[in-house]
Amino acid sequence: MTGAGSSAAAPIYRSWAGEYRKESGVSLAYESVGSSAGLKKIRAGETGFGASDVAPPASELARDGLALFPIAITGIAPVVHLPRGVENPVRLSGDVLARIFLGEVTRWNAQEIVQLNPGTALPDLAIKVVVRSDGSGTTYNFTDYLAKVNANWKERYGVKTSVAWPAGFVAVKGSEGVVKSVQETLGAIGYVDYGYVRDNKLHPVHMKNAAGDFMAPSIDAFRAAMNNSEWVSRGEFTATLTDKPGAGVWPITMGTFVVVPLVSARPEQTQAALQFFVWALMNGDALVQKNNFVRLPDRVQAMAFKVMTSVRDKSGHPFSLSLMRVSSSSN
Repeated sequence: MTGAGSSAAAPIYRSWAGEYRKESGVSLAYESVGSSAGLKKIRAGETGFGASDVAPPASELARDGLALFPIAITGIAPVVHLPRGVENPVRLSGDVLARIFLGEVTRWNAQEIVQLNPGTALPDLAIKVVVRSDGSGTTYNFTDYLAKVNANWKERYGVKTSVAWPAGFVAVKGSEGVVKSVQETLGAIGYVDYGYVRDNKLHPVHMKNAAGDFMAPSIDAFRAAMNNSEWVSRGEFTATLTDKPGAGVWPITMGTFVVVPLVSARPEQTQAALQFFVWALMNGDALVQKNNFVRLPDRVQAMAFKVMTSVRDKSGHPFSLSLMRVSSSSN
């Protein structure tokens, strides 16, 4: 079984794959190439499924003969590498974060940052901005947030999977590249999926949310954002989850998705992929929370199953999918 795409979701696919192989004997070869490349590969029939942190519009899916369903919710965390003397987590507002990524705020002791961090000794140190060079769903959701909180960002860049970043920024490929560059660069700030924060012991920024509270990224904060969204209220899973209202919300939350052919020319690959995701969704919290993601609301999970059952082979036959569960010995 093969898959390709989102580097943000790579940790959960790889972890799931290890558990799934114990149950089924089927292995997953997953390429962490970014959401844009994953969508390109599934359109070209080069992989069993594409993984994206961006939900393409329905018109585009129909044009390309693709089916989309969500698999989990996570969050994007700005992460920093500052001298050891900075003991408190750095606090930022959405507006100041946007100004940093616009190249307008360039030093860690800039007045805009100092005002948000009373009592923290911020260094007189240049901010080294680390960004994605490849087409990325993480970048799409990150810029979606910045466009909501900063008018200049919205006008200059808007919401994109790939950005023509200001000169002097450090542009690297993949979430793994961002992690490595931030770890190696004193004064760095970058953005990665929360799973990479935990796995690599990175230092996340505490962000001011729409309710005015400074929050650390966490599973509970991602769930709070989801609970205040159209995902729960209307079962609509294509809306972004950034800058949601309410207490306890992490402001840069996002969903992650799977794309498969609606009519499969490679039925064995599609069957294997669909069976893998049925198994993953059936195991819910046990596997999702273990990997720092949030499981889908029941209403959205039911819609994901419905999409999977709509996929057909070239003869028009649906795929037979069994409801496997993880055995107690492997939990």
